[in-house]
Amino acid sequence: MDAKNEDTMLSALEAVAPGTALREGLDYIISARTGALIVIGDVDGVETLCNGGFRIETPFSAQALYELAKMDGAIVLDEDASGILKANVHLVPDATLPTSETGMRHRTAERVSRQTDAFVISVSQRREVVSLYLGGSRLILEDIEVVLAKADQALQTLQRYRVRLDEVAGHLTVLEFEDVVTIGDVATVIQRSEMVQRVAREVARYVTELGVEGRLVRMQSEELVASVEDDYVMLLRDYAKDPGPRKVVSIRSKIAGMSPDQLLDDAAVAAALGYPASSDIAEFHVQPAGYRLLHRIPMLPGTVINRVVERFVSLPVLLHATESELDEVDGVGSRRARAIIDGLRRMREHATV
Repeated sequence: MDAKNEDTMLSALEAVAPGTALREGLDYIISARTGALIVIGDVDGVETLCNGGFRIETPFSAQALYELAKMDGAIVLDEDASGILKANVHLVPDATLPTSETGMRHRTAERVSRQTDAFVISVSQRREVVSLYLGGSRLILEDIEVVLAKADQALQTLQRYRVRLDEVAGHLTVLEFEDVVTIGDVATVIQRSEMVQRVAREVARYVTELGVEGRLVRMQSEELVASVEDDYVMLLRDYAKDPGPRKVVSIRSKIAGMSPDQLLDDAAVAAALGYPASSDIAEFHVQPAGYRLLHRIPMLPGTVINRVVERFVSLPVLLHATESELDEVDGVGSRRARAIIDGLRRMREHATV
C-alpha cells in the first residue's frame, strides 16, 4: 500500500474506531450475524456500478445501518458517512478486475475498491469478520483485545528504544563538548531517533484503531516521544552538509524511506547527510553547528538560534564566545547572552557527571 492509501486507510480506521456511530452499527450487524456490504464515498463513481435498490437519503444512525443490513444488497453512504444514500443495491463492478477473495460479498467489495475511490466495508455473515478495502488493499478489523495487546507490546518496545536513544544522545553531547565527534557517533543517534519514530508511528496506528479505547495508550506514547521530533530535526541541522530547512526535510524523508538494513549502515546515513561515500567515513571527524544544544536553552527563539549559529559557525567556537560577543548578535542582547553561556555551562557539567 502506498503512502497516500496508507494515510487514507488510517482515516478509514478512525471512522470505524470504537466510540463512532459507524462502529456501533457494525457491532450491531456482527451481533445479529446478518452480514453487510457498505460503500462510503466516491458517490459519482459508485453510482455507475449500482443496479436496483432504492434511494433513501437519510441521516446516518447505527440503528438504521443495522436495519438496512438485513436486506441482501449493499448500502451506500456519503463521503463522511453522515448520511445513508441508497440501500439494497446490487453492485456490478468490472468482473475482469483481479481479486484474491472467494466469497461473493468480499469479491464485490475488493473490485469496487479497485474500480472507484470508495472505502468499502464487508462484514462476513458466518465468520463475523469485518474487512476494510481501499484501492484493492484489504485490512481486517481486529478485536479490541487483540489491538490492545499489540499496542501494549509496541509501547514496551517504544520505551526500550527511548531509553537507548537517551543514552546515545547523552554520549553524543559529551563528545560534542570535547570536540571528538565522528560520523559514526552521529549516525548512531540518527538511527535510534528514526527507530523511535517508526515505533511511535506504529503505536499511533493502534491508537487510531482503538478510538476511545486508546486514550491511555496515546498518553503513554506522547510522553515517551516528547521532544524526540525537535531534537531529531536539530541533530540533522547540526551535521548536514546543507543545514537549510528544506534540505533537512529532504534528508529526513530519505532516511525515513530506508530499509532496516540501510538505516543501520553508517555509510548510508552519512550519504543522506551529504558526505561522500567512503569505507572509513564512520571515523570522519565532524563538528556540530550547535542547533541541538541551543534549542534546549529556554526562551531562545529559533530566529535567534539561527543568527547565533551563523555568527559562530560551530559549537566549539560558540563555547569560547564571550558574553559581549554574543551580545553583538542581532536579537540576543545581554540577558540572552548570559542565558546562552549559563545554559551551555550547565549542560556541559550535567553531561560530564
